Amino acid sequence: MCRPRDHRASVQVVTPGASSKEKREEDLEFRLLGPVEILWQGRNIMPTAPKPRQVISLLMLRHNTVVQAAELIDELWPELPPPSAITTLQTYIYKFRKILMKQGADDLLRTQPGGYILTIPPSTVDVNRFERDADDGQELLQRGDAAGGTKLGHALALWRGPALADVVASGRLFSYVTRLEELRFRILELRIEADLATGRHRELVSELKSLVLAHPLHEHLHGLLMLALHRSGRPHEALEVYRSVRHKMIEDLALEPAQDFATLHHTLLSDSPPEAPEPLWPAQHLTTKQPERVTIAREPAPDTAPSPLARPAQLPADIVDFVGRRAVLDRLVGVLAQPGGSRDAGRTAVRVGVVTGAPGVGKSVLAVHAAHTLRPRYPDGQLYADLRGSSSEPRDQSEVLAGFLRALDIPPARIPDRLEERGALFRSCTAGRRVLVLLDDVACSPQVRHLLPGDPHCALLATGRRRMPGLVEASHVELGLPGRTEGREMLARVLGRQRVEREPAAADTIVTLLGHHPLALRCVAGRSRRCRGCPWRPWPRQLDTAPRILDAARLGELDVRSRFDLSYEGLSPVEQGVFRLLSMLESSPFTVAQAAGLLGWRSADIQPVLEALADNHLLSAGPGGGTAPPATPTHGSPWRTPGERLEATLSQPRAVEGAGAASAV
Repeated sequence: MCRPRDHRASVQVVTPGASSKEKREEDLEFRLLGPVEILWQGRNIMPTAPKPRQVISLLMLRHNTVVQAAELIDELWPELPPPSAITTLQTYIYKFRKILMKQGADDLLRTQPGGYILTIPPSTVDVNRFERDADDGQELLQRGDAAGGTKLGHALALWRGPALADVVASGRLFSYVTRLEELRFRILELRIEADLATGRHRELVSELKSLVLAHPLHEHLHGLLMLALHRSGRPHEALEVYRSVRHKMIEDLALEPAQDFATLHHTLLSDSPPEAPEPLWPAQHLTTKQPERVTIAREPAPDTAPSPLARPAQLPADIVDFVGRRAVLDRLVGVLAQPGGSRDAGRTAVRVGVVTGAPGVGKSVLAVHAAHTLRPRYPDGQLYADLRGSSSEPRDQSEVLAGFLRALDIPPARIPDRLEERGALFRSCTAGRRVLVLLDDVACSPQVRHLLPGDPHCALLATGRRRMPGLVEASHVELGLPGRTEGREMLARVLGRQRVEREPAAADTIVTLLGHHPLALRCVAGRSRRCRGCPWRPWPRQLDTAPRILDAARLGELDVRSRFDLSYEGLSPVEQGVFRLLSMLESSPFTVAQAAGLLGWRSADIQPVLEALADNHLLSAGPGGGTAPPATPTHGSPWRTPGERLEATLSQPRAVEGAGAASAV
């Protein structure tokens, strides 16, 4: 039986002030913070089939905004849509409209050019009510009103379980779920901090203990538990929390706790329990700045692009004359590529590749070339940062994150101040996306800690001079020196193949004299290229008779000596002294016992110093377990660079002599 026309008009949500509209808002509720439900007069009318639930969930999250059909198809079939995708989607839309029609509300779902729009009052969506209460609570806390904590509690009470708990979330839905869960967690932290500020520390202890069991490596939560215990007159338990977390982080991640967490421990260790809840940790000032929020109404609805954020392409230009390294390149690409399909369905960890090696050996060139090879696999963006880890002033993670967030179209005003919050926002922005991050010249594992993306479909590729054992899940590649054939090919790419092939013996001699070192070969070839037509024959003799061969291995800003200087300056005084004295050895491998004999040390004392030099790739493992200097540009020996340094530092051997004397006691 047809409905009267005036009844259909009475339910139009665009009619301001209509009493029927108010009645509809009372009857209708869209719930996403838990199992997805559409309640009509208290009855759930949401269909049970999985794929229609995906379509309806995305329409609910993007209510009052056109959702493109192509976007819905990508959500339903992320790998390969079937030929009938459009027809099947239209069927799902028809069934949803039919459900609404039974309630007299089929006009809420409208077909638009290229897509569909669900037009509903924002107040009927629990996500919007959560955000509103969260905003109100934060504003109250900013004004110093303790009622803000209660308001945050009301916001959290809207959650009935994980967001979209019974919907298959891939692509855009997964991104929404990640952001909502991140916001929920941060509002929970704010509410706990507000409760601490009002003296409810005793009531919080049991709640915080449950939370840290669920999040065993979350330093902020453990810090809040330490504060609650300390203020409850249980300082020994508070300190034990820190010891336990620190032990677990070292065991599981090979990382020390962050500075804020360590500072809190030091403060509690030295102070008695405070009578007033004065802030002891910078994290307690979160209430002075609103955290990054997910606001569905602000989420754009692109006509073609499946992602709401920018797609940065920050990779440096690929080198034109890249040569060799095929086995290492294949390994890196194989580790970081996206296999897709069922082989990738259960993956939960970000792919990480690490390339380490001696200065100038070609780590950055290899990583950039690998990243360009991988670009089609990461269509949502490629981010790049030089962390300057080998310099005296490495870049701060917080600064790098700010740059990444700006590249992802996050307005500067919405970028948080705290490092942890920036890292959390970065993970949220990369959730549900395929983004590649390239970090060049990393100092150590902790410098990467907050720069890891937030989705298993993302990848991170890092280069550095030091080994990075803290990145336990990474695939580690130690880049050595190329062989003679690759060395000759490097010369040919710069100089021209005909010139090298005319005098192959001279080319091979130059490769040998320069220790197969890629940067040195590039510098010498570049210098020779300036003199077109000049023969190769004089170059081997010039290099062989040069008093300082590294003077020839310099071309403009390319300077082999300066690269080794940076690694040397990063050593401790004792390590520098050992490095200088070992430069007197011939190029043949030496054992730990031989090194100890040269220095007058015990083998047990010299071992960690040799390991430190090896970690910095200033020593390499020799055959049969020995240790040898790295193959560097040389004159008759692969060790001329430290020999030159020895001449300039013979007056400063006391650091090593003192350490050696101490080891003999």
